[in-house]
This record gives sequence, C-alpha cells and structure tokens, in this order.
Amino acid sequence: MSARTDSPAARLRAHAELARYGYRRYATYAKASLLGLATTVLFGVLRSAIMSGIYAGPRQIGGYHVAQALTYVWLVQGLMTVVRIYGDAELATRVRSGQIVADLVRPVHLQSAYLAADLGRAWYHLLFRGVPPMVVGWVCYGLTGPAGVLDWLAFLTSVWLAVVVSTLFRFLYSLSSFWLLDYRGVALIAVILVNLLSGFVLPTGFFPHWLRTVAAATPFPSIVQVPVDVFTGHVTGAQTVSALAGQALWAVLLLAAGRWLLAVARRRVVIQGG
Repeated sequence: MSARTDSPAARLRAHAELARYGYRRYATYAKASLLGLATTVLFGVLRSAIMSGIYAGPRQIGGYHVAQALTYVWLVQGLMTVVRIYGDAELATRVRSGQIVADLVRPVHLQSAYLAADLGRAWYHLLFRGVPPMVVGWVCYGLTGPAGVLDWLAFLTSVWLAVVVSTLFRFLYSLSSFWLLDYRGVALIAVILVNLLSGFVLPTGFFPHWLRTVAAATPFPSIVQVPVDVFTGHVTGAQTVSALAGQALWAVLLLAAGRWLLAVARRRVVIQGG
C-alpha cells in the first residue's frame, strides 16, 4: 500500500485540498457550465410538458400528485450533474495511460482522493448547475419543497450521501480497466442501469412492482430517488431516517468493495511490472 500522511489533521488537510481542486477544476470552465445550464433548463421544460400530459387524466400516479411530479422533474435535472448520472472516464483513462502508477504512490489513498475531489466537483455543480434549474422550476411551475429546517437538513444530507454513493460506484466499475483493454462496455452497462433504476428517467413509484423490487435491491435509488423523495415529502419522519440509513449503508458497502477490488488491482499492477 502507498504511504500515508502522518496524522488525522494532515489527512484532513490533504482531502480538503483535493476537494478544493475538484471545485476549482470545474469552476474554470464557466462558459461550458452556462451552456450546460441552458440545456438542463430546456430539457426541464420538455420533461415538464411530458409529465403534465401524463397527469392530464389521473390526479395521482405512483404516490405522486402533479406538483410532486413536476418537482421531481426539476430536481432530477438539477441533480444530474451533481451526482454525475452519466458517469466519467477519468480514472479508467489514467489506468490505460499508466498515470495511475503516480496516483498509487501518493500519500492519500486512491479511493479517498477520488472521493474528495469528486465532492468538490459536486459542490460546484450543486451551486451553479443544481440550484438555478430549481429556481426556474419554482418560478414557472410552483414546485413543492421541504417544509422546515429539519427537512432541509435531511435533504442536504441525502444529496451528500447520493454523491458519495454515485462516486464510489463509479470508482468501483472504473477499476475494471485494470483487467479490460476497453472498459467502455462495462461503463455503458453501468450508466444504463443507473439511469433506469435510480429514478432518473422516471420515479421508481411509476415502475411495475417487479421492477421496483429489483431497483430497491440495488444502490441506484440512493443516487436520485431518495433525495427526490426527501425533498418532495414523499417520505417523512421515520421513513426519512430509514431512507438516509439505506443510503449510508450502500455507501459503506461500496466503500468496502472498492477498497477490496483496488487491493486486488494493485497486485495486478505489480505482477505486470506497472
């Protein structure tokens, strides 16, 4: 294993610096963020029109009334870049290029460094790609939202856990690049599963029972559906605590799986002389 920083305080400073790096890296591309924001709002309008059409007849579907459904639309539009719903190829690219060797000998564990930098990225996208679409949706569609301070704290906690679960899952499937010449097939399958089962395309409450059961057995609803349910009040009280605990459990399981698979991958690098 790589060397570690000397103390908890030093490790904390290192992770904070990585988070700042993740934030600054994306803040550099302000014009790209602005164009992305415009696209996000445009698709929010289109999805709102479709959702309004779905609710033209029945007043409630899958436990959602129309105001909650429209809130869902704008919230997932805001969260899509925060949780990076379409994945990323950065870690796999570094493995293929050989740059991963330098990452493995740094004093911060590779998984921890990846998570810290991505939390910084997520904070930037929450401020500049997450909040603005919600403001547009609130002004134009009269969205629903948390009623009190505790509800807001629960929602922000849920978003943080969603980012952690998403990041750790992306880290896990990106490690396939240690064994595969082209990891893109694995990444494509992973992104399809996340988009379908997380509640990003449609709320999982709209799914048939068997598909809801499948989704509930995966970490993917923790990435989108749980924050949405907390925000809209679809879960309350003890249900909220249970939902947050479920997200935390998936985060721990993915953390452990990623640590184990990285340890296996490191042995492979040594065997190959990397």
